[in-house]
Amino acid sequence: MLTGIDHIVIAVPDLDAATRSYEALGFTVVPGGRHPVGTHNALIAFADGAYIELIAFYEKNTQHKWWEPLQRGGGLVDFCMQTDDLMADTRAFRAAGVDIDDPAPLSRVRPDGYKLEWVLSIPRGSHKGVAPFLIQDGTPREERVPRQHRHANGVTGIGAVTVAVDDPATVGGWYARALDRPGRDVRRDDLDGAGVAFRIGPHTLEFVAPRSPSGPLCDWLDVRGASPFAATLRTSAAAGALDAGRTVGARLSLVREEAQS
Repeated sequence: MLTGIDHIVIAVPDLDAATRSYEALGFTVVPGGRHPVGTHNALIAFADGAYIELIAFYEKNTQHKWWEPLQRGGGLVDFCMQTDDLMADTRAFRAAGVDIDDPAPLSRVRPDGYKLEWVLSIPRGSHKGVAPFLIQDGTPREERVPRQHRHANGVTGIGAVTVAVDDPATVGGWYARALDRPGRDVRRDDLDGAGVAFRIGPHTLEFVAPRSPSGPLCDWLDVRGASPFAATLRTSAAAGALDAGRTVGARLSLVREEAQS
């Protein structure tokens, strides 16, 4: 069963510069380490157990699933869900119509030398970034996720991830079958969009399509295709959209905890 968002992924061209930018926005950013596939990361962990992964390439890897999105502007490129049964959820998404790989191992070496290990099930082709990738830890999760949860901007967790799609009915069907429950209709007048939303643990996933042939969702789909468009973060402090220059292209907004649906 899916239990909530594990983390959201923000692809950046320069990890050190992105770290400084997010620190200037009031986030506590912790160096993550290196993956053996040419990437390194920094992490922003929250009290709700989820985190933001800032990821960059320390060497060219055109086969990596986030290489092409980074060339198209980077920012929010993917999201990972926690599961208490990786194989069962992989089978459930596959049965629902998602093209998803069998679980495969990956690792990261932290700056202190500790080697983290986990297993991922990753969607393929056009399903990447619309269906989630799923994770199961081999080493303890508390070693993978930083223990520093306090942020000067008051952010305590992830609220919602909005994914731009062409066909919410099809995508909603995947999730309804995989979760064994229907979603709820959602209307986003601010984006001139509508679609379907699913609450999973403390988090919400929205799959929204444009209602007219112009607007931000149309522009996004033309350039990036169906993929994560924006995310909200819960805060105990001031709400509002974060400067996209500081977030390195990610559309992030802070929402007061009591206002987050």
